[in-house]
Amino acid sequence: MPDAVVIGAGPNGLVAANVLADAGWSVEVLEAQPEPGGAVRSDRLVHPDYVSDVFSAFYPLAAASPVLDRLELGRHGLRWSRAPSVLAHPLPDGRCAVLEDRVDATAAGLDAFAAGDGAAWRDLCATWDRIGPDLLRSLFTPFPPLLPALRLLPRLRAAGGLHLARSLLLPVRRLGEEEFGGDGGRLLLAGNALHADLAPEAAGSGGFGWLMCMLGQKYGFPVPVGGAGALTAALVRRLEAAGGVLRCGTPVREVVVRHGRAVGVRTADGGRVAARRAVLADVAAPALYGALVDEALLPGRLLADLKAFHWDFATVKVDWALSGPVPWTAAGAAGAGTVHLADGVDALTRFSAQIAMGQVPDEPFLLMGQMTTADPARSPAGTESAWAYTHVPQHVRGDAGGQGLSGTWDHAEQERMADRVEDQIERHAPGFRSRVLARRVLTPPTLEQLDANLHGGAINGGTAALHQQLLFRPLPGTGRPETPVRGLYLASASAHPGGGVHGAPGANAARAALRGRHTDRLLTRTQRVLARRDRKGRAAGSA
Repeated sequence: MPDAVVIGAGPNGLVAANVLADAGWSVEVLEAQPEPGGAVRSDRLVHPDYVSDVFSAFYPLAAASPVLDRLELGRHGLRWSRAPSVLAHPLPDGRCAVLEDRVDATAAGLDAFAAGDGAAWRDLCATWDRIGPDLLRSLFTPFPPLLPALRLLPRLRAAGGLHLARSLLLPVRRLGEEEFGGDGGRLLLAGNALHADLAPEAAGSGGFGWLMCMLGQKYGFPVPVGGAGALTAALVRRLEAAGGVLRCGTPVREVVVRHGRAVGVRTADGGRVAARRAVLADVAAPALYGALVDEALLPGRLLADLKAFHWDFATVKVDWALSGPVPWTAAGAAGAGTVHLADGVDALTRFSAQIAMGQVPDEPFLLMGQMTTADPARSPAGTESAWAYTHVPQHVRGDAGGQGLSGTWDHAEQERMADRVEDQIERHAPGFRSRVLARRVLTPPTLEQLDANLHGGAINGGTAALHQQLLFRPLPGTGRPETPVRGLYLASASAHPGGGVHGAPGANAARAALRGRHTDRLLTRTQRVLARRDRKGRAAGSA
């Protein structure tokens, strides 16, 4: 019998298992899919000579994560690679905002959009230099982050105090207008905010856009050499070296609870895996509370709040094997690993508004990856392994493009949506289609089939909007990995601090399990002491 059972071998589940194994616990990880990794996997199914990342691809949060840094995955085979430029946002007129790997280079490019914007960029970077490390420690620890916050507060005051706090809470459109005179800096901020489901007018989108820009400026947008699956492989090798066990193709159907404590799980084939100390669930909160745990064991308030759980946008992703590099009109896009495509901040607002109204956008904002540019091992020399994803509504009510897309995402709708994505690229890179050797289209149902945590194609475990962050994540009054069931911990991106490959939800859950067992032992010892005293008292009274 293992000390802990971890449900799900996504990055958070594997991080949780490694943290527990490092503490001396025996751990068994159960994964429903035939292979581990969750949304961190790669394959050669688009073209046998090309490595394609099936889901996520670039990992600035992983590079910055103190959680993953402590695991020293380089000792287990993980190597990082970076493109010559971090990120580019080309415009139809040939201008291009480029996030370079040096602050001065980025600033010089922004000055070409408007004089003085380079200095504004340097100021944003200087603020990051003052508070960035402490901010990351605060984000990657359980809520409330008391000790990191104590270190962060003096630095926040020195960096501008309430003025800075206001800036981070601003909508990204407003932050861009206050900081920059030209389009370049505004596009970098707003495009990065839409890595999550944060429209340019959403409160807090400015802070998220700034965070992603600063991560890119500081760490780049690195990729694992050989494919996203190399990150998963390193986590698995590390776990197995520490004695952990991974079983794939083993879906869990129920968390077994006895006397109010999680004591194991029941698998889809009727088998049972007992857990001596804890069960950790790298599954979305609605799946944990709505399916794996008997509702009778959960508070009515939690079940009521669960009905209002807010998923993030759905996603459509297209992978390509290209015979040559993307023929960008804007030269600045050629060397970037990540490329954003939208005609301006107004176009991002229009795109987000269409999704809010339940419409499939007619001119989708694209987040595109040039993987061979970032890692030459991904495809033959002179070619490109590329992908792009865009967002669509969770529940489609109409098609702003007038092609009748209804959200069934059958083969015909998949192809029409992929053509719409390629139309956007052709506008910025005429001749792109002529270089397509093969393509794969992944729509929301397929993404969920490949990883059940990607509900309806949602890639962040729930919205990143302020109303479902911190103590509201995943539900009001939670904010921590502990659940109403003793010995059961939420270890997925539905838990604080949310989506992205950084391992914090998994590490937080593992540390909570370690603390929880210690607390239980203390309670048991106290109960025994009190029982002995009670017995002695009764014996003295009868003498």
